[in-house]
Order: sequence, then structure tokens, then C-alpha cells
Amino acid sequence: MIRLHRLSTRAEVFYLNPDLIVSIDSTPDTVVTLTTHQKVLVSDSPEVVVTAIKEWRASILALALPSTPVKRRSDAALTLVAATAAPPPSNPDNEE
Repeated sequence: MIRLHRLSTRAEVFYLNPDLIVSIDSTPDTVVTLTTHQKVLVSDSPEVVVTAIKEWRASILALALPSTPVKRRSDAALTLVAATAAPPPSNPDNEE
């Protein structure tokens, strides 16, 4: 949930599930349109709303992904593998 402020005399705080947001318009007030077609006027700027959504999504991913250190390819040890020689494949169309 993201924390927003209603555009009212009290600027009351409310929490909104960002998955319900369809669009954010600035006309000049910030209007958040929800999937239910309801429109909410907020005192937060569109940039603040977008930043809150990004931070919320990043926190969800951080909780979902394991916190193991990232191992880059350049850090991984190389291993030599012994190969066996095999005869070249025969092509029945080019028989001599």
C-alpha cells in the first residue's frame, strides 16, 4: 500500500493499493483514476505518487527474491573438461 493525502482542507492520509491505479493526471490537481472508475483527488504530485509506487514494487520484489549474494560470471571459476575424440559424421550422399 502507498500513503497518499486527500485533497481536502484536512489533507487526510489514506492508503491505496497501487495495483488499483489506472492513471494519474495533473489538471492542475493530481487526479488518480482507479480500476473501479473512481477518481481520487490527492495533494501529492504525480511524481510523488509514481515514486511511491516504484518504492512499493521494489519492496515487494526485495521480499520475494532470496537475499543471496549475486555471483557474476567473471567471479565463477572455470573448469576444464576432458573431451573424447569421435570420428567425423559420415554423409551417405557424398560417398566416394
